[in-house]
Amino acid sequence: MLEINTCPSCGSDRVRRTWTGEFQGQRYSVPDLEYYECPRCGERVYNREAMRRIEARSPAFAKTVARQ
Repeated sequence: MLEINTCPSCGSDRVRRTWTGEFQGQRYSVPDLEYYECPRCGERVYNREAMRRIEARSPAFAKTVARQ
């Protein structure tokens, strides 16, 4: 498996911090997420594991409970 150590876009190093997002007015966060963030422009690049963690917390991907 390919291991990326610097951002392919800008060369920045990885950061690890609490990431926050919003979906339809609902804010959510992913603690201790590791991703790349450019210190100049703020562009962010996420690897597969980071995206899986974001999706697991996102209300957009929440499973709905079937009503009976």
